[in-house]
Amino acid sequence: MRLMGLCPKGSRYRYKKYNQANTPEHPNLLNQVFKSNTKNQIWVGDITYVPTKKRTLYLAVFIDVFSRKVVGWAMDTKMKGQLVINAFNQAYGKEQPKPGLIVHTDQGTQYTSGNFQSLLKARKSIHSESRKGNPYDNALMESFYRTIKRELIQDAHYETPEQAQDDIFKYIELYYNTKRIHSALGYITPSQFEEQNS
Repeated sequence: MRLMGLCPKGSRYRYKKYNQANTPEHPNLLNQVFKSNTKNQIWVGDITYVPTKKRTLYLAVFIDVFSRKVVGWAMDTKMKGQLVINAFNQAYGKEQPKPGLIVHTDQGTQYTSGNFQSLLKARKSIHSESRKGNPYDNALMESFYRTIKRELIQDAHYETPEQAQDDIFKYIELYYNTKRIHSALGYITPSQFEEQNS
């Protein structure tokens, strides 16, 4: 290329700008420090997609930073605000956290919506947000989704969303929380970690 007088042309990625005039931003309270002294102090949440031959399935999950336990989840073929509301309500119903719970998510519209914000306010929870375009701000959730895709979804080639839902339910409730060991927990399961530190 030098001999021919050519220069490589790089591509520049521009982050999309979102109009958030009516959406107040929330501070990043975690700053990539994923540590908690006890359960139900900090939950992190995110959404991922699961491809099937019929249509895409969306999975919303909340994880407790303390034990890496999946405390709530929901699935749907539509990625609307109700998806994260359902996941949060499931988690809240099971865990009954005290006021002051920090809920850390990205700035997706599902989390910044008035309905979700009203739910957090009603539950006396505090919203923390990742910065735009920075996946490290929610690295714990990214790690969970990498794990479930590698161990379950990647080679499954699901025919229908219903088939995927059944497998994901079993993975989370019958394996991930109760049987899968985590190096961050000293090579025990989330359930064992909570039992030992209750």
